Order: sequence, then C-alpha cells, then structure tokens
Amino acid sequence: MVKPKTIKSTPMTGNSESLKAEWKPSLSQINEIIETIAAFSNAEGGKVFVGVDGGGRVIGVQIGKDTLESLANRILQNTDPKIHPRISAKDIEGKKVIVIEIKASLDRLVLAFGRPFKRVGKSTMRMGKDEYERLILEKHKEKLQFDKQICKEANLEDIDGRKVKAYLRLREKNRNISSKIKIPLNQLLMNIKAVTGKKPSNAGILFFGKDPLKFISHAQLRLVRIKGVKIYGNILDRLDCNGTLWEMVDQSEDFIRKNIRLLGFRTEKSFRREDKFDYPLRALREAIINGLIHRDYFNLADVRVFIFDDRIEIVSPGPFPEGATPKQPKHKPVNKILSDLMYDIGYIEKYGSGIYLENELCLKNGNPKPVYEIDTIQTKVIFKSQVKDVTVVEMGEKILEGINERQKKAIEYVRKNEKIARKEYENLCKTSERTANRELTELIKKGIIKKTGSGVKFYYELAS
Repeated sequence: MVKPKTIKSTPMTGNSESLKAEWKPSLSQINEIIETIAAFSNAEGGKVFVGVDGGGRVIGVQIGKDTLESLANRILQNTDPKIHPRISAKDIEGKKVIVIEIKASLDRLVLAFGRPFKRVGKSTMRMGKDEYERLILEKHKEKLQFDKQICKEANLEDIDGRKVKAYLRLREKNRNISSKIKIPLNQLLMNIKAVTGKKPSNAGILFFGKDPLKFISHAQLRLVRIKGVKIYGNILDRLDCNGTLWEMVDQSEDFIRKNIRLLGFRTEKSFRREDKFDYPLRALREAIINGLIHRDYFNLADVRVFIFDDRIEIVSPGPFPEGATPKQPKHKPVNKILSDLMYDIGYIEKYGSGIYLENELCLKNGNPKPVYEIDTIQTKVIFKSQVKDVTVVEMGEKILEGINERQKKAIEYVRKNEKIARKEYENLCKTSERTANRELTELIKKGIIKKTGSGVKFYYELAS
C-alpha cells in the first residue's frame, strides 16, 4: 500500500494550515468551505485546498465536467457581497486537489449564509454581533458622523444670520481671519460645512441655529447645584441651557460662578485679602466644551453638570474618543465639524490638549487633578474641591467663633450623612457622653444644628 503524500512540503499550500490556508478532505463539506472563504475575505485573504485531510495528506477529490463551475455558483449564491474566488485544479502525485484562492474584501463585511465569519489562528469562527456592528460603523463612519449629516427637518431659514456674524467676529479676533467675506453667505456656510446643498447640517444647526433644541433636543446642557455630597440631595439651583453650543458654554460659566465658593486668602506678601474660586473656571469650561463636541450624539442623553459641596461632576454621553486615554488624550475629533467651528472662535486649541490644560490649571489653583470614570455609555470627569472642610467654609468665620475642632468635624459629618446621633458624636470625636451633650447643645444655640425626634430615638441635623 502506497502511503499518501503529505502536502506540507508543497509550495502551493505553504507550510501548514494557518490564518491564510485551510485544508478540506472533500466537497461534502461545502458549507464549511464557504464559511472559511468568507472568513478569509474578512481577513487578509487566503487559500482553501479541497482534497487534503486534516493531517496535510493529499487524498484527492473527484472532479467532473461541471464540478468547478458548480462550486463557483454555490459560493456566489451563499456569500454577500458576492465572492468571485479564483478556482483551479492541481495535480499532486496523480491526485486532483481543488485550490480556491480568496482575496481580502475592501470592507471586511462578507457574510456566508447571512452570518459573518472571521479567521482566528487555524480556525474559522462565527463573528460576534458587537464585533460585526463595530466593523459596520467603521465602514460607514464618515456617513455616520453626526455633525456632518443633514438636519432633515431644518431649512436655511432656521440659520440665524446674527449668529453667523458673531462667529465671523470671534474668528477674526481669535484666528486673525477677516470678518468681511467676499462670497455669498450660503457659500461660506457650505465651505465650513454648516450647510450641504440647500439644507443645514447638524453642525450648522448646533452652531448657528435660531432654536437648535427644536431639532436636536438631546443637545441640551443641564446644570444643577445639589446640597450635600449625594445625588439625591436637595436641589438648590438649576439651569437648562439653550441656544447654540457656544452660547450654552457661556451660560454654564455664569451659572457655575454663581454656585461655587469664592475663597479668601491672606498672602505672605501683603496683608490684603486675595480671592479665588474653589475650582479653576477655565478648566471647568474646557471640560464642558469637550463634553459638548466629543460626545456621542447618537446617544439621546444630555450633557450634565452636577455641583456638589465637595466636587463637580461633568457627564457626557459616550466613551472616550477612540485610541485616547486620560494619560494619552491626543485623538482625532469625534465630531470634526463642531471641533473646527469651536477652534475657529477660540473656544478650543489642539484636539486632546484640553486635558493637559485642565490638569495644569487644577494643580495651579490648589485642586487635585480631575478624575475620569469611563465606560461605553458615558464619560464622567470629576473635579474635587480644594477645601477639605466644606461646611466650615460655607458657614463663615463669625458664626463659627468658639467652635472647636470636634464640633467642626461633627458638622462635616452631618453634611455628608445628613444626621448624627449623640453616640455617633462620642465615637467620632472620641469624647465622653457629658462633653458630647454639651458641645451638641452649643451647636443648637448657635443655630447650626437642630434636634429631631423624641425619646431615645432622636438625632441632630443641620438647621439650615
């Protein structure tokens, strides 16, 4: 008996099964063959050898008059987009081997029997739903870029000429480009991609629209000042911004100025008092702008700003830009047109440089660097207060005269936990029951806390 010849050493197959080579013993495995063809097409291309067993031995295959044509038709019928591989028959030691040569597809989105496949090592595997959807988005990312798309329900009449003129003035001031244009207004808007044909783009509406939220309601920027440090605390103030993106940025800054502490300091150089905000306003502004221009506009959530007693959180829909991290923030813009327009008016500089600036401004102001919490749904930037005892700062010097460190510690505990019992005061301040009662009574007389409850089940909470 003649031992079958191994195919491993033949030049037409390569060395073995691999990312680009697959062996099949017969055409009875036609479905697997077609799945592998699709997988090769979704990778770097490859070859399928029919008539070779799993050990690489040539066992041959019967080839009739219509075998190759029938195989080509089966491949065409069951792939989408249609694959037209090169199919040939080779002689090895008097045995026929069918060689199917597949080129890589341009978009790597070929289906076999309506399903996507990929090549992993020597194996053909079904592609996961998330991976396939990512490839689809990658293919259509230019078309799917939100700010580039036409705002279907809007018309040129929805563009505010006064806002275009304001843009030109700001561009002249910040980029030294003359505000006197020598072309028709509509041509200018087309050049900056605010208009496509006779329709505004989403970017055009968000930047120059008379009422942007009428057409893109989730482009909202919402701010809220919450008492305490927990999300369910009492709301002290709130603002739902409106207008264009850059108008909302300016509105948000006014709200933040009103709702964060202005701290006073005595300097070594002078007896005069110097004031500064608890947070660097420019850093907060930078983070809000990033949230508006790099957010995922296909996610229907708003950009939100939460001002707590001890921190500010800025939350924007969508993950960090692809390829970027807080430590390596340089990236391509998520919404390029919006980014370009913000750059034109001086609201941003280089893409990704904002995080470096935020870090620098926070450290200079006495705050820790911002903290980032990122997932596939949203990106949260957290700015922490430079003040450790926020309650003491807010109550002022006069009302706190005669209050010791134990009492200050207890006030801060109540602010964070909403209440404190006498026993908790003893444990927190490491003091006796008698001292705890006296010091809590002093705080009640000063109007800082109040006693709530009756009998043995009472506790203390802030009076205001």
